[in-house]
Amino acid sequence: MLMAHPAVLRNLLEQYDALRVLHAEEGSPEVRRRMDDLAYTLCVSTGTRDIDTALVAARHQLPGARTKDDSVLSA
Repeated sequence: MLMAHPAVLRNLLEQYDALRVLHAEEGSPEVRRRMDDLAYTLCVSTGTRDIDTALVAARHQLPGARTKDDSVLSA
C-alpha cells in the first residue's frame, strides 16, 4: 500500500482539527463540506473507511509516533 508523506498527513490533520472547531462554533454547510472532503482524503491516504480510524492511523504514521505500538492495526 502506498503511504502518504508525513507532511501531507500532518497538514490534513491540522486542517481537519481546525475545521472541527470551526464547525462546532459556526456549523455552516461550507465548513461541513470541507470537513467531508478532508475526511475522504484522510481515509484514502490511510487506507481506512471511516474518519475516526483514519485520524488514528494518520497520527500513528507521523514521525514521533510510537512505532512499536501496533494495537491500532489489530482490529
